[in-house]
Amino acid sequence: MKFTKFLPLVALIALPSLGMAQEAAEAAEAVADTTPPMEEIGYIMTTFMFLVTGFLVMWMGAGFSMLEAGLVRQKNVTMQLTKNVALFAIAAIMYYLIGYNLMYPGDGWTIPNMLGAFSITSLEPVGLADTETDLTYASVGSDFFFQLMFCATTASIVSGTLAERIKLWPFLIFTVILTGLIYPIQASWKWGGGFLDADYGFLDFAGSTVVHSVGGWAALAGALVLGPRLGKYKDGRVNPYPGSNLALATLGTFILWLGWFGFNGGSQLYMDTAGNVADISRIMANTNTAAAGGAIAALIMTQVMYGKVDLTMVLNGALAGLVSITAEPLFPSLGAATLIGAVGGVLIVFAVPALDKMKIDDVVGAIPVHLVCGIWGTLAVTLTNPDATFFGQLMSIIIVGVFVFVVSLVIWFILKAVMGIRVPEEDEITGLDMAELGMEAYPEFAKG
Repeated sequence: MKFTKFLPLVALIALPSLGMAQEAAEAAEAVADTTPPMEEIGYIMTTFMFLVTGFLVMWMGAGFSMLEAGLVRQKNVTMQLTKNVALFAIAAIMYYLIGYNLMYPGDGWTIPNMLGAFSITSLEPVGLADTETDLTYASVGSDFFFQLMFCATTASIVSGTLAERIKLWPFLIFTVILTGLIYPIQASWKWGGGFLDADYGFLDFAGSTVVHSVGGWAALAGALVLGPRLGKYKDGRVNPYPGSNLALATLGTFILWLGWFGFNGGSQLYMDTAGNVADISRIMANTNTAAAGGAIAALIMTQVMYGKVDLTMVLNGALAGLVSITAEPLFPSLGAATLIGAVGGVLIVFAVPALDKMKIDDVVGAIPVHLVCGIWGTLAVTLTNPDATFFGQLMSIIIVGVFVFVVSLVIWFILKAVMGIRVPEEDEITGLDMAELGMEAYPEFAKG
């Protein structure tokens, strides 16, 4: 046939293409050979999750700063901002020096299941070279970073309660002890595999008790030793001190709301399977709806009780819902999560005036939000998680509460005796910004 004479030419043209196809196949095979094994993929994804959710929880520091700056009077704003930056930095150093290994001692308990290891945190070597790192979990650096943010959050809770009358340096010294010793010791009893976890079956997914009530107990002890602000309770009346900037307080609440997705979502601790990713999604949805339930409940309750909606109560209602769902954000349905948050919103509407009746001055409402709702959220675990027992939850709340409150009370009394914790009356009247720091947050509005 005539076309046969063209066969050599066709072959010459096809040979390079065949060679290129073979090279492409070999290249594809080489790429496939470099795909990490499944355990390494899980290690990468969980490490990434810890870092991203840790960033969100770190951003809660901005939320606490803005919330407190908005709820204190103008003359004390700079002090609150200073305390929040300083306490975060202190927590970072103390958790590195002592807190992390006290909280997660592994097999290195100083007192079995009671007191962790006293050692400085160390990270993996650069590039993981020549190491037997457990690739089934996550990097030490990411876990340390994520857990540190919870430690700092605990200290932030104390800051708001004691605002407008506490000296800067005694507060920072207390923060050193809280973040270096008090918080990690009690957290090890649950999250470090200690006796609350082993003997009581205590369940606290992301820290309604381990984080929030701990901050609330420490704040309550401080408020009792410190006393109320001048003129707050006079002639049998409660004199309200309106905040300086409710726009900032609202911004702070939304920042905290956003950060809570990292707080609860990252506490799933693994992102190595489709099931874990689905659970993280469920946790975040429940976290959001609990906050909504708390805000709406507080909105309705203040309208019913006072005839007008109180924005500060609505803001704290959202935070109350978030604290309430933190102990168990995975098991509830969306409806149950909404109701759990709504109960938190109702509780703070009653808890705030109850504290005032006892003449306990909490400037930002941190004790009702973090302590009262932390207790409620921990007990509410029994409503949705079949593994929880009321006895185990209640006893763990009591044990943690007694430990944190008594130790905090002793430390506050020691600080009061040694260096004094309250500013002089004239400084409180002037404002801590000028008296303690010599600068104002809004100098253009200063009188003069």
